[in-house]
Amino acid sequence: MSDTSPVHTELDTIVDALEEGKRKKLRKLLRGMHPGKVASLLEALDVERRVMVWQHLREEDETAVVPYLDPLVAAALQRDADDADLAELDEEAAAAITDIRHVREALEEGRYKRVVKLFKQMHPAKSAGLLESLPPEERSTVWEMLSSERAGKILVHLHEEVRVRLAQEMDQEDLFAAVRKLDLDDLVDLIQALPSGAGREVMLSMDVATRKQLVSMLSYPEDSAGGLMNIDHLSVRADVRVGSVLRYLRLLEDLPDHTDKVMVVDRKNRYQGVLRLSRILTSDPEAKVEAVMDAEFQPLPVQMPSREVARRFEDLDMLSAAVVDDHGVLLGRITVDDVLDIIREESRSTMMHMAGLDDEADMFAPVLKSTLRRSVWLGINLITAFLAAWVIGQFQGTLEQIVALAVLMPIVASMGGIAGSQTLTLVIRGLALGQVEGGNARVLLGKEMGIGLLNGLLWALVVAVLAYVWFGSWQIGGIIGAAILLNLLCAAFSGLAVPLVLRKFGIDPALAGSVILTTVTDVVGFFVFLGLATLLLI
Repeated sequence: MSDTSPVHTELDTIVDALEEGKRKKLRKLLRGMHPGKVASLLEALDVERRVMVWQHLREEDETAVVPYLDPLVAAALQRDADDADLAELDEEAAAAITDIRHVREALEEGRYKRVVKLFKQMHPAKSAGLLESLPPEERSTVWEMLSSERAGKILVHLHEEVRVRLAQEMDQEDLFAAVRKLDLDDLVDLIQALPSGAGREVMLSMDVATRKQLVSMLSYPEDSAGGLMNIDHLSVRADVRVGSVLRYLRLLEDLPDHTDKVMVVDRKNRYQGVLRLSRILTSDPEAKVEAVMDAEFQPLPVQMPSREVARRFEDLDMLSAAVVDDHGVLLGRITVDDVLDIIREESRSTMMHMAGLDDEADMFAPVLKSTLRRSVWLGINLITAFLAAWVIGQFQGTLEQIVALAVLMPIVASMGGIAGSQTLTLVIRGLALGQVEGGNARVLLGKEMGIGLLNGLLWALVVAVLAYVWFGSWQIGGIIGAAILLNLLCAAFSGLAVPLVLRKFGIDPALAGSVILTTVTDVVGFFVFLGLATLLLI
């Protein structure tokens, strides 16, 4: 009796957790048990409850439990009816697999194995996007069900805030198991995103050689070539024969991802050039590497900013490039997948910053936290709105006498705001791509002012005629036309000057540019329009 009593106690606990809907508690109980004990508990349950408990086992736990189960019970549990559903989804469309509706329905029905299979069919990047689309509670449920290997691959694709939160939810051993199979560059990104204590623990869990490599890679700024590089490169010396290089490559079990060239170095590991795989295959095996290598292919300095790295890859259509230190010593390489990540992050960051949002924030972050983030920019906008209102208030007497001015006033501000935003967007893009510098800014200013002048004349005439038709006054039409012309010229100048000035002071133009520009065009538009009306009509 003493041998079976603990089993019955744990069985009651499992049943209670099932009936009370405490899924997290149930999964924690199952993971803390020996696989043999889990198998005994499953066999002691009725069929319906057995299936429900089975749904809460992770893939690796399932593999460990199956050998202890009765073969008939194991076969019944592993016979998953969701396979047909998944095939059906594949036939409908590959995109349907990532549909949040299918995942949420499966979660509501308690079909967790189906969810795991759905995530297993997706690329880790798509899995990360789907996880971020789930509310926090459902996200945690899915996360607990994923295998450590799958979780590690997904972690590197998550936005920073979500990544940190999910990593903190993992048991320490599960986290270590999840990150051990990551590429070094992905592991560096993850360590940099984790809180310092968790990052340190992850590093200490690695072997000595890997730890030394991580310390070296973490010594470089995150937004530099050193922070992007990986050390999984192939290198040969210039004095060996091409045939020897080919035999060396054949001996390797696998080539590093995106390998299109082999780095050529001297005896002190100093960069000499590259030997492309195409040349290895087509050159005379007896030829020396130095005779067929590309010595003109320039490496990337380790301190080069990541934006400049992305621009170099884009301009030269590169798949990979060597990274060297100040003495020309080969340190590693950067591959096109890392550069695509930079370009995507820059684009997303710019879009979010223009709305005053954090691009790494969780869309399901707590209400209070999100409110505090957004309130800062709402407060700044309120200050600028009061500034525009103050300018209008200086002409209160004029507005009281001529009501038509109040009707037409928004047109002046709106036209200036749109024109300024066009120039601002163009300049911010040019700054990001390195196409706008001090040398050509004056030429670009002349071009934008010319556009502002022509657009100003055109739309000033159109609005003036419409104002005359509406209110029957050529004076009001002339005043609003002049105000629009002057405001469009001001918008063109501000759209160029504001991002350049912000950049000079180390402020992201995408973050603050639109707020400042809107303030300038509103204030100038209102002041010019109402000021002219006061001078000419009162």
